[in-house]
Amino acid sequence: MNMSADKDLSPLKYLFVSLVCLLSLASCAPKLVAPPVISYENIPLDRALSELGAVRSVEAVMAIEYQKKDSTMSGDAFVNLSDDKLTLRLYYMGFLYGEVSEENGIVKSKPKLDKNKSAILVDGLKNSFLWWTLKDYTLTEKEDTYVLTNSYREVVVDRKTLLPLRQTLNLDSGDVLTILYDEPAITEEAAKVGQSSLLQRYQSKLTITLKNYTVRIKIKSYSASQQTAS
Repeated sequence: MNMSADKDLSPLKYLFVSLVCLLSLASCAPKLVAPPVISYENIPLDRALSELGAVRSVEAVMAIEYQKKDSTMSGDAFVNLSDDKLTLRLYYMGFLYGEVSEENGIVKSKPKLDKNKSAILVDGLKNSFLWWTLKDYTLTEKEDTYVLTNSYREVVVDRKTLLPLRQTLNLDSGDVLTILYDEPAITEEAAKVGQSSLLQRYQSKLTITLKNYTVRIKIKSYSASQQTAS
């Protein structure tokens, strides 16, 4: 990923605007804190997936580190995504570096992304956040995990936390994209009342790998909006 700033941009202007945007997003969105020690083992998996299926969209502010072989770049990002849409803004050293959007499978980006970066930033992010959207899966129950598998994806879920541990995506190109999760967290709002619903919990660290690309993500703030009953 070439992270150099666009020569046509006014550095001071975009630095100021970008920093204001990031600070505003980080201050308004619910922050993550360590979750209380609660076991969700008694909640049936199908009930958990049904509750999570009511999520309309997810927003997150993230620190993101991109690595290819021996080259590493880091910055910040804001993402808003749903089943059929994604909006991603990437920042490097305070500057708005790039934007990626996807709607119903059509990806647009500035600057243009190659297929590997597109797969990581679109397929990787959407499936890592919306892991419960797996369709037509078979379920294998193990001692500590549930394994949900279909022809395209495999998701391994911890039985006690009902949070994903890892995920594998078989891409149309024949390549395999892997996602690893770590550090369960809940929103600050949930922590104040001493409990959390399934919608207020998430894994705050993600590692997405495809071929010789690795993206490490630390979620700074997270919120999920729920569908309203009609």
